[in-house]
Amino acid sequence: MDAVRKIIEHATNPLTIELPEEYKNQRVEVIVLPLDQAPEEALPKKKYDFSDIVGKLQWKGDAVAEQRKLRDEWD
Repeated sequence: MDAVRKIIEHATNPLTIELPEEYKNQRVEVIVLPLDQAPEEALPKKKYDFSDIVGKLQWKGDAVAEQRKLRDEWD
């Protein structure tokens, strides 16, 4: 079952919420939060910008051999 999310500008009371037909005769949970104070987990995650560390690692040795060595530890 899909969640229903709506962002609205609320100016008057009461607020009416139209639900899909598939929610008929079911218990539902309604949570109302001000958008500017939404919980942290509801906000989209910001992707880390790696541009400040690109090219900083200086690898010495055979990278493929190191990968094989790590994989062999699991056998």
